[in-house]
Amino acid sequence: MIQAIRGTKDILPDTISHWYYVEETARKVSELFGYKEIRTPIFEKTEVFARGVGEQTDIVNKEMYTFTDRGGDSITLRPEMTAALVRAVIQNSLVQQQAISRLWYFGAFFRYERPQKGRLRQFHQFGAECISSPYPESDAEIIHLAATFCKALGIQDYLLLINTLGNENSRSEYRKVLVDYLSANKNHLSSESKNRLETNPLRVLDSKDEQDREVISNAPNILDCLDEESRQHFQKVLEILDYLNIPYKINSRLVRGLDYYSHTVFELQHNSLGAQDSFGGGGRYNSLFSQLGGKDTPAVGFAMGVERLLLILESIGKLPAPDVFADYYIVSANSDYSNIAFKIAEKFRLSGKRVICDVQRRSMKAQMREAGKLNIPYVIIIAEEELKQNAVVLKNMSDGSQQIIEIDKL
Repeated sequence: MIQAIRGTKDILPDTISHWYYVEETARKVSELFGYKEIRTPIFEKTEVFARGVGEQTDIVNKEMYTFTDRGGDSITLRPEMTAALVRAVIQNSLVQQQAISRLWYFGAFFRYERPQKGRLRQFHQFGAECISSPYPESDAEIIHLAATFCKALGIQDYLLLINTLGNENSRSEYRKVLVDYLSANKNHLSSESKNRLETNPLRVLDSKDEQDREVISNAPNILDCLDEESRQHFQKVLEILDYLNIPYKINSRLVRGLDYYSHTVFELQHNSLGAQDSFGGGGRYNSLFSQLGGKDTPAVGFAMGVERLLLILESIGKLPAPDVFADYYIVSANSDYSNIAFKIAEKFRLSGKRVICDVQRRSMKAQMREAGKLNIPYVIIIAEEELKQNAVVLKNMSDGSQQIIEIDKL
């Protein structure tokens, strides 16, 4: 038997209602904030992610599904959405069409990494992006949207970590100080962090290696390197979060894993996920548009892993109850009555009711057993005696009561 590819998972009918619930909640909350849905192709030219995400990131170096198509172009299955979304905004001139673009998305993404709890090679994300505002109010709005979404799902006990990477000047100043410190402690770093020290030193702060953690714990604090503009931006974000009573914890080591971030970065964590406890995060990316060939355009956004959200909802008992399979089951005492069953079903479906007809020519007993197994609330029974009166039997499956109703009055 051919198996599904490692790191992928079938979403089966008995759990699909959970996915509907998360997606519908994402849609409702996003629309409450004035965000409109965008859908981009599932694959892009490789340079979209190489230039956007960063040549030296793990995503580009180790995790992308990249291939050469028949036209000789290098194509990549999207590993994240922000770079693809920015490409779409530039190509379709959305910035020129409106003063600000508020966009949300829900879809599948692909990264070649070791499958583990809530982390697959084909995974799904919900995210939102606020484009064209350089001000901290848009950072706060994005975090507020993320927090409102969590609350709407019933997730309350999460941890919001927040930090700032400052503007380009502040980040450049901090980079010098950090490189000096890490270089002095190079012998105590892991081999991967030694490589990052040469290519992307801020990523060393992201390391989970125990050998690196002690060095990182004594590293210079980026908050000490902020200029006045960066400090005021960050303080305004925190001020709005405080006013909205959105709890957070400042973590000056938080840098996120992508090159395009500046100013505010944040991460959402939940202890039910174990060691890999992050289920979402994001931040501001003011330089990404120019890196992808557009005009300088400020933007901020976030993404959440749907598989991880479902694990959290399961752990806290907030998954929705299974949906009723159908509203009516039409039981035919004889296969000769199938024409009548289909006609009744058509009438009900046109009025928005979900109806199942037997198509296996089973006994009445077997049909009734299936209706009960599927928890269908009402059964319509087509039998010889009632048909003589141009009628059927309507049975309430919850209390067993039944009545005879003329077909024309159904």
